[in-house]
Amino acid sequence: MTDGHTLFAPVPLGLEAVLADELRALGALRVRPGRAGVAFEGSLETAYRACLWSRVASRVLLRVADVPARDPEELYRGVLELPWEEHVAAEGTLAVDVVASRSPISHTGYATLKVKDAIVDRLRERFGVRPDIDTSAPDVRVNVALRGTKAAVSIDLAGEGLHRRGYRTPGEQAIAPLKENLAASVLLLAGWPEVAAGGGAFCDPLCGSGTLVLEAALIACDIAPGSLSERWGFTGWLGHDAEVWERLLAEAAERREAGLAAAPPMLGTDVDRRAIGLARASAGRAGLSGRVRFEARDVRAAAPPAGAVRGLLATNPPYGERLSAGTDLRALYAAIGNRAREAFAGWRVCIVTGAPDLVAVTGLAPGAEYSTYNGRIPVTVIVAETGGGTDAATADTATPQPDSGAAMLGNRLRKSARHLGKWARRTGVSCYRVYDADLPEYAVAVDVYEGAGPDAGKRVAHVAEYAPPATIEPEVASRRLHEAVATVADVLDIAPADVFLKVRRRQKGSAQYTRQSDVRRTMIVAESGLLFEVNLSEYLDTGLFLDHRETRAMLRDASPGARFLNLYAYTGAATVYAAAGGAASTTTVDLSSTYLDWAERNMLLNGLTGGKHTRVRADVLEWLERSAGRTHPFDLVFCDPPTFSNSKRMEGTFDVQRDHVQLIDRILPLLAEDGVLIFSNNFRKFRMEAGVLEGVGVEDITRQTIPQDFERNPKIHNTWRITKTGGGGGA
Repeated sequence: MTDGHTLFAPVPLGLEAVLADELRALGALRVRPGRAGVAFEGSLETAYRACLWSRVASRVLLRVADVPARDPEELYRGVLELPWEEHVAAEGTLAVDVVASRSPISHTGYATLKVKDAIVDRLRERFGVRPDIDTSAPDVRVNVALRGTKAAVSIDLAGEGLHRRGYRTPGEQAIAPLKENLAASVLLLAGWPEVAAGGGAFCDPLCGSGTLVLEAALIACDIAPGSLSERWGFTGWLGHDAEVWERLLAEAAERREAGLAAAPPMLGTDVDRRAIGLARASAGRAGLSGRVRFEARDVRAAAPPAGAVRGLLATNPPYGERLSAGTDLRALYAAIGNRAREAFAGWRVCIVTGAPDLVAVTGLAPGAEYSTYNGRIPVTVIVAETGGGTDAATADTATPQPDSGAAMLGNRLRKSARHLGKWARRTGVSCYRVYDADLPEYAVAVDVYEGAGPDAGKRVAHVAEYAPPATIEPEVASRRLHEAVATVADVLDIAPADVFLKVRRRQKGSAQYTRQSDVRRTMIVAESGLLFEVNLSEYLDTGLFLDHRETRAMLRDASPGARFLNLYAYTGAATVYAAAGGAASTTTVDLSSTYLDWAERNMLLNGLTGGKHTRVRADVLEWLERSAGRTHPFDLVFCDPPTFSNSKRMEGTFDVQRDHVQLIDRILPLLAEDGVLIFSNNFRKFRMEAGVLEGVGVEDITRQTIPQDFERNPKIHNTWRITKTGGGGGA
């Protein structure tokens, strides 16, 4: 079997974009959302990872081939020609599922029979024996999708619906339970990963058998949703790689252990005691007893988990069967809204409803709406904010309330936004910093991003926390952080759902570079007439370093006719500038395939394609050593290394202060005579060892590269122009 597979993941209508973002985060390539599903490409490991970790997909299908299917006999002949001996054991078991859309073959039952016959006939012809048919638990399940005059033939790697997590007992659930993958999608749409990462709690006051609570726990505790499944569609498939699968299971077990240790408060309540019993049993089967709580309580008495100040209230209101006597849906929705405002002030609210018109009865102002299906039932997902609220953790103490501090923050932010907004409009800057820890109590950076191209008209804020001093109690730091987020939304007039919070946890090693969220929210923005993709949700940084705006402009001005090299290229923004400025060629080097794919998308956004633009996945130091004397010299080089790196893919570590001379010495042999290296980093205590560099001119140009919106933090980065003057070059 080859490494590059064509795959398809079905998903409920309306959730295609959510699944596409999730698959990209799992390493899928060439992700293409369609109707009720997402096509993508990737290795077998990527396919297995999607089976194990996708919270949204219904199945994962590995494409075997497309065959002509104008009639059942042509379908039979096409399937017969496929190499089933590579997929199905001759003495194994087999099942076939067929779906059709606008196909001349209208009888899917007959099509199923013809596909089975073709597979069986081929294997019997080659081995003298044939596989048996087992529709409930086959070794291999084949999926055939008839579309027009063709049939897409695939192996169902999941084997059964991925929404079956394994914590439910069939037939023992409350009436009309929410499907697990829909529940997870709802939580992703509501921003639960970000809320949980920021220390927020979770509550469902109408939890039924607990699906939303359990899916919230799987997300918050970093538990693979497929980790409870006992059988998979690929284990009996002849292409199965058991070693890869066991490695992924071991990784998931490690992540689960770490995630359970940091579980936020999560609570489900319901007036139906039988439903609460079922929810507790499901929590036990999921290994979440003690991490989630379920209580029998009327919605009118709903309350957050003890000590919780902020969080997400998400619920799927029941239909008439579970309403008490004398209670109608209108009264129920009114009770939800009243209790949300009374007991959950400052919380985000998400309602999954089959009656969206009733949301108005809650008195909550919807901030976002999404349409999808729970099985065959159309539902609407509505996200709102309760607003306001008192910090319950401090309300009954003599400690001064945070209102005065938040007011000071609001005044400072309002003044800065007014001043910098005028500057941004005058200079055409659409992404800029409006606040940078101006008040020590609120140690965050706040950036405004305005959409461009397909996202024109959108406006979001990105709030990144600076690590608080050890002297600040975590509870105080968390409270101030949430005050800052609320103030940003209010002062900048940005919907709370469009304020993206990045929390810098105290972590060691490479853990600091892991994703902040399971959901991927991107936007197209413009800078100096060029388009860039920014990722607002997944990582600490968005993919566009705003403090390098002037540096990138400098590179564009120097690039006409130049051979340009971008080292530690990240998302390739500097390459886009150089290519747009008329560079003769560009070479972009980074160790991360994620960043190189991102760099390619940035180039494509600006129509910068062709063979003169190359991307190289490699450790920069190793690539420089290999390339010395073997490549044409570069006229212009940009190098912006990390302060410290200990990537698993490279041997040893890199420290910019310790290793910058060695790095520059390896760049110089690739620099043309009179060529220029722009060397930058963001280590505040960096000292350039210019005295040991031979044959070069070294100039500190930091002051020229600090944009106006970063002037109050001039140590945000330092930048040096190094010019090769002849005769030098280092080793």
